[in-house]
Amino acid sequence: MNFAITNFINETADKLSKIRPELVESFKQCFPNTLDTTVEVLEDGTTFIITGDIPAMWLRDSSAQIRPYVKLAAKDAELAAMFKGAINRQAMYLTIDPYANAFNKEANGHGHQTDRTKMGPWIWERKYELDSLCYPVQLCKDYYDATGDTAVFTKTVHEMLHKIVDTMLVEQNHESQSPYSFEREDILLPSDTLPFQGKGTKVNYTGMIWSAFRPSDDACKYGYLIPANMFAAVVLGHIAEFAEKIYNDELLFQKALQLKKDVEFGIETYGIVDHPRHGRIYAYETDGFGNYNLMDDANVPSLLSIPYLGYRPLDDEMYKRTRAFVLSSDNPHYHEGRFARGVGSPHTPLGYVWHIGLIVQGLTSTDAAEKDAIVDMLAQTTAGTGYMHESFDPDQPEIFTRVWFAWANSLFGQFLAEWVEEKV
Repeated sequence: MNFAITNFINETADKLSKIRPELVESFKQCFPNTLDTTVEVLEDGTTFIITGDIPAMWLRDSSAQIRPYVKLAAKDAELAAMFKGAINRQAMYLTIDPYANAFNKEANGHGHQTDRTKMGPWIWERKYELDSLCYPVQLCKDYYDATGDTAVFTKTVHEMLHKIVDTMLVEQNHESQSPYSFEREDILLPSDTLPFQGKGTKVNYTGMIWSAFRPSDDACKYGYLIPANMFAAVVLGHIAEFAEKIYNDELLFQKALQLKKDVEFGIETYGIVDHPRHGRIYAYETDGFGNYNLMDDANVPSLLSIPYLGYRPLDDEMYKRTRAFVLSSDNPHYHEGRFARGVGSPHTPLGYVWHIGLIVQGLTSTDAAEKDAIVDMLAQTTAGTGYMHESFDPDQPEIFTRVWFAWANSLFGQFLAEWVEEKV
């Protein structure tokens, strides 16, 4: 294990032992879980990261899984190399196909090759998800801010940034310009495919960027996924920064900045609804024709994660109202049971709560008592394993989905470390 990671684990465990000693072992096994079980440095120097129990590299999960370690990268050359390797592999993938969400380690043709879309041997799955274009850029920003290392900004990363912006511009005009379609024949759920010959439901032009699928890999009900557009607005600012400071690329700078303005205008004009109990809040999805989907999903980007994404601060009034909606029975995917209460997802059984949803609630809370309660809920819902899972029955936590879900484990480690630091 990396020197910086080992030191951090030992220091945090020591602090934790004075407050919640029963959580020490869970922290020690969860925080490094991604590094211990999912990361592979390849011969070309790039880093391949699986999600856990699926042998493919998701652009979203691979970024989110290692993000909790990025602040330690400046202290450890091996860790820094791992980050650079992950970023460069993501850049390679996105230059191959910006519409794919998950890729193979080699051009071996594994994955969902029977889907009716433009598949290829590198592609595991080609569900176009706007957040898949955002996460690699955020990872670049996190790494650069933590280390100041400009060596990560290679020619391939430059090409990736252009590909991301150009794809977003096309999907800003999905109805008239997009070449993308997706249909899956062998579906378990309707959310595994897109209606209308794979083009999805109709959308009006709003300035926002269309997405086919959510970060849960479920099809969007309406094509403008508000949290994903918030994430896009944030990362477009990062792209503009890289274009100006690193690449001296005026064209990319101007395109990214204008698109950021368009997206923000679309969110604030078309993405807000008047709720009868919560007032003006952000919707989860809209089509630009006046139809809205009022819900939230535990997968990030989510409405609950708005400050985590960097779109609005914790004390923003619109966010606080939206958060109140998300953490209430008005959100159809908020569930309560004997052992936990929190946000779930239509991706998993009805009534289940997600560990990632609880952790994100903790990371975005300003209330010490709420954070303490979340730590308690996390501690008592591991089904005796000490690990986080995807989702669980809040009345019977021993019933859960995904034994091995590295993203939830490393994010739990980050939250627990931050919580301990506040307590100390």
